[in-house]
Amino acid sequence: MLFNSLEFTIFLPVVFTIYWVLQKSKLKYQNFWILASSYFFYGWWDWRFLGLILFSTLVDYFAAKSISSSNGNNRKLYLWLSICVNLGFLGFFKYFNFFIDSLKNSVLFFGGELDVATLEIVLPVGISFYTFQTLSYTIDVYRGKIKPTDDFIAFAAFVSFFPQLVAGPIERASNLLPQFFTKRTFSYSLAIDGLRQILWGLFKKMVIADNCATFANLIFNNSDDYSGSTLFVGAMFFAFQIYGDFSGYSDIAIGTARLFGFNLMKNFAFPYFSRDIAEFWRRWHISLSTWFRDYLYIPLGGSKVGSITKIRNVFIIFIVSGFWHGANWTFIVWGALNALFFIPLLVLNRNRKNLDFDEHQNVWIYLKNLFNRVLTFILVTIAWVFFRAESIDHALNYLKSMFTKALFTSLDSKILEDSTVLFYLISIFILLEWVGRKNEYALEKLGMSWPMLIRWSFYGLIIFSIGMFMVTEETPFIYFQF
Repeated sequence: MLFNSLEFTIFLPVVFTIYWVLQKSKLKYQNFWILASSYFFYGWWDWRFLGLILFSTLVDYFAAKSISSSNGNNRKLYLWLSICVNLGFLGFFKYFNFFIDSLKNSVLFFGGELDVATLEIVLPVGISFYTFQTLSYTIDVYRGKIKPTDDFIAFAAFVSFFPQLVAGPIERASNLLPQFFTKRTFSYSLAIDGLRQILWGLFKKMVIADNCATFANLIFNNSDDYSGSTLFVGAMFFAFQIYGDFSGYSDIAIGTARLFGFNLMKNFAFPYFSRDIAEFWRRWHISLSTWFRDYLYIPLGGSKVGSITKIRNVFIIFIVSGFWHGANWTFIVWGALNALFFIPLLVLNRNRKNLDFDEHQNVWIYLKNLFNRVLTFILVTIAWVFFRAESIDHALNYLKSMFTKALFTSLDSKILEDSTVLFYLISIFILLEWVGRKNEYALEKLGMSWPMLIRWSFYGLIIFSIGMFMVTEETPFIYFQF
C-alpha cells in the first residue's frame, strides 16, 4: 500500500480512529491493533510474504532471549544464527541472480561457459529495511546494550510498524521498542505536527519528485539524443527526484508515526545544503549511515586505526552501502565513487569540519560556503548518474557525452519549454528548505508567528499545488525496490 494511494487515505483514518478509541484500554490492545494494521498494510502488497516477516520476527525474538540466557560460545552461536538467517533471506531474494550472472560472466571472460539458470524471484518490499532493524536488536542484546523483551506482540509490532516498515527510517530497538511499553495518550499538538510533516512529505513526493522523474526518465532513457547541457539537467532532475522521493517518504513515515504517539529518528537533514561530501553523508539517509557506522565501521576499527586501515574501512562501508541498495554493479560503483570523494577529507582530517548550519555574517565566508555547496551538489549529482543508469556502460557514456563542449550549449528547446514550471517549483522548494534548514523539517516552525488565517492559507496553497501539479498515475517510491 503506497502512502500516496487512495487505499492509504482510507486505511490511515480507520486505523487512527480505532487506535485512539483503544487508549483507555490496556496498552497491549493498542499494540495488537498496530500489529494487525501493519500486517494488513504489508499484506495489501503481497500477502505471501507475511510469513517471511513473521518467521524473521520469531527468529530474532527467540535468538535474543537465548543470547540473554546463555553464556560463552552459546551466545555467539545464537547471534550468528540470527545473522545467518536474516542475511540468508536477504541474500537469496535480493542477490541470488546477481551472483549467478556475475559468476557466469566471469567464467565467460576466461573462455569458459557455465550453464546455471537464474530464478524468477520476487523481491519482498522492504526486506532490506526490516532485516537491518531486527539485526540491530539481536546485536544490541548480544552487546548488552538492551535487554530482550518477553512481550512478543510488542516486539512483532516493533518489527512491522507500518509507517516505517518498507522504506525506513531503520529504527534501533533502543529508541522505538521502549515506546511500545509506554502509555500513549492523544496529543492534539503532536498530531497537528505530524500532519504538517506528512503534508510536506507529500509535496516533496507528488510535486517535486514525480515531476522531476518525468524529465529524468525521458533524458536518461534517450541519453544519446541530447547534448551535454541537457544531460546535466537530466542528472540534476534525478538528484531532486531521489531526494524528494526518499526524504518525502521519510517525512510521511515520521509524521504518520507521530499521529500514533511515536517518535521515529530523523532520516534527512537538508543534505543538498552540505559544504562537503562528509557533511552530505551525515545528512543523507541518516538511519542507514549510522547503522553501518555502529555495526560495521566501528567493529572494523573505525577511525582509531592507522591511515591505510582507515581508508580501507571507508571503502568497505561505502561499497557495502552501495551493494545494500541493489544487486547491480552500478550501485557498487556509486558507493566506491562516494568513497573516493570522501577519502581526501579523511586523510586531511577535514571530514568533521562542517557540523551545523551556523552561518557567519562575513560575506566572504558566505560566498565560500555557497561555492562549496554548489561543488558538493555537482559531485553528488555526478555520482547519482551511476545510481540511475541501467548499466556501467550507460553511466560512462552518459558522463562522457555530458562533459563535452556541449555542456555549455543551450538546453534542448522542448525540454526547456516543458520544464519551465518545474524549474520555478524547484526554486520555491529550495527556498522553503533553506528557510527551515535548522528545524526537523522545512515546515516545522515556518509561519508559526503568522496570523492563523495567513498560516492556514499557506497550508491550503501547498495542498492546492499538490492537486495542481501531481502526476495522475500512481507512482511507487524509489526505495521500495531496495
